[in-house]
Amino acid sequence: MGKSLGVIVVVLAVAAGVGFAIGQGTTTTERGYPVPWIAAVISFVVQWVVFVPSFIKQTEHYYDLTGSLTYLTVVWFCVLAGPMDTRGLVIAVCVTLWAGRLGSFLFRRVKKSGGDGRFDEIKPSFGRFLVAWTLQGLWVFLTLAAAIAAITAGEPPTVGVVDAIGLAVWILGFGIEVVADRQKSAFREKHPGEFITTGLWAWSRHPNYFGEIVLWVGVAIMASSTLEGWQWVAWISPVFVYVLLTRISGVPILERRSDERWGGDEAYEGYKAKTPVLLLRPPS
Repeated sequence: MGKSLGVIVVVLAVAAGVGFAIGQGTTTTERGYPVPWIAAVISFVVQWVVFVPSFIKQTEHYYDLTGSLTYLTVVWFCVLAGPMDTRGLVIAVCVTLWAGRLGSFLFRRVKKSGGDGRFDEIKPSFGRFLVAWTLQGLWVFLTLAAAIAAITAGEPPTVGVVDAIGLAVWILGFGIEVVADRQKSAFREKHPGEFITTGLWAWSRHPNYFGEIVLWVGVAIMASSTLEGWQWVAWISPVFVYVLLTRISGVPILERRSDERWGGDEAYEGYKAKTPVLLLRPPS
């Protein structure tokens, strides 16, 4: 439990630092607290509230759904707490579309499969399971950092070309993620137990993750014209998403599982050799 507590303290310290940075010059509550600070608190409190019954029932079924609902709660809290401007509303809608689609998709998947193997070992441990939920709070807050900074900007500048570019990048990334997920789901229904090599999956071994990284870059671009001074820390959003998906919980885990399942198979090894891990590249 001591190690788990240490991890939680570090996680909260990171969130506090980022919250302090992006909270400079933003709108405040009636009591004078910067809205991004409250957003950080909400990000963690929602996780801890749902963690309690989840630990008691030893289930991870509501983990991903809770994460998505937290995105929606935080982003719309920021919208309602700050001055409503076009940029902020567009970003909020983008986050809502992404979170709503991904959350429902992951919830249906875990219900259909009966569970999530990532939690098999840690569910029985109060400390380790709590760390997982706390890390999700950090995931929500850091990923939303740029969006929060833009939505709560004290004096947001007029929407311009940079915002249009950011929105176009977001649409591109969102489209790639949606198409990739749908292609994989359809393939699994027709070919259970096999690995997909068609559609966008012929261009990348993880096109859905590529799309997710791109869409958060789009949000950060839209937010850029509102950032000043320490608020540029908000660009941690797409950087964090990239590191998370390529170094921690996304690509490494799936690559390891795939290697364990199909490693040595001639077709699988050939697919790996000619297909990029992340970036989209036309098949040769």
